[in-house]
Amino acid sequence: MKTNFFFTTLKIVTLLTFIPMLTIQSAYAQPSSAAAHQATSSVTPQEQEVINLSKQKWLWMAERKMDSLNALFHEKSMFVHMSRTMTKAQELEVISSGGIQYKKADIHEVSVNIIGNTAVLLNKITLLAVVRGNEVTNPFVVTEVYVQENNNWTLASLSFTRLVTPETPKK
Repeated sequence: MKTNFFFTTLKIVTLLTFIPMLTIQSAYAQPSSAAAHQATSSVTPQEQEVINLSKQKWLWMAERKMDSLNALFHEKSMFVHMSRTMTKAQELEVISSGGIQYKKADIHEVSVNIIGNTAVLLNKITLLAVVRGNEVTNPFVVTEVYVQENNNWTLASLSFTRLVTPETPKK
């Protein structure tokens, strides 16, 4: 009897461990364009609103629309880059000063999960930016956390995770 309980518990723990990983992997197993991903999955109007807001944010960042970004970024928002973590004020300053110039974000895949008044959006992107005067292109998974207050979504956190790509063999 104790053995069956042990194996049943082990099976449940194993399932609970691997189901979230399968869910995350399946979000990136879709076709490579965001539009194709949206077409193959059922997206609620609320999820689509967050996806559209995220796309708009990338444009505002590229165009340095500081008033729009200021309104979008929550007062307590945090930004995690490859080299540092910044507050809302620091992020707005680095964008307005050109310390980071977001030129173009090619969105390959997108998924969003809404939990209560919080939306967690994952974008798989290729980002073209100018950082400290150097133009760079990097593949990222960007995690964006939005909170809804008074029927408005604001960005609470944006975090870049650089994807490792295989190096091209040298000849």
